[in-house]
Amino acid sequence: MATVEIYTKPTCGFCLMAKRLLSTKGVSFAEVNISAQPERRDEMIQRANGRSTVPQVFIDGAHVGGFDDLSALEQRGKLDALLAA
Repeated sequence: MATVEIYTKPTCGFCLMAKRLLSTKGVSFAEVNISAQPERRDEMIQRANGRSTVPQVFIDGAHVGGFDDLSALEQRGKLDALLAA
């Protein structure tokens, strides 16, 4: 199973949807709450090639993007292959 990391904020609806999608697939993930750990925000922006919105999702260290990107992978049938790697 792939290693999944997700940067979130507790008030973010898209973050909740991304976590729900991953959970329904039985995927465990490491969550970084940038509200509770604001010092990690710059790390997220650097890793996400300048993107500063949440969520930001990484699978095996590779930047996937936000919820829209994660959902698009699921709709195209490509998410399971990434998660199984």
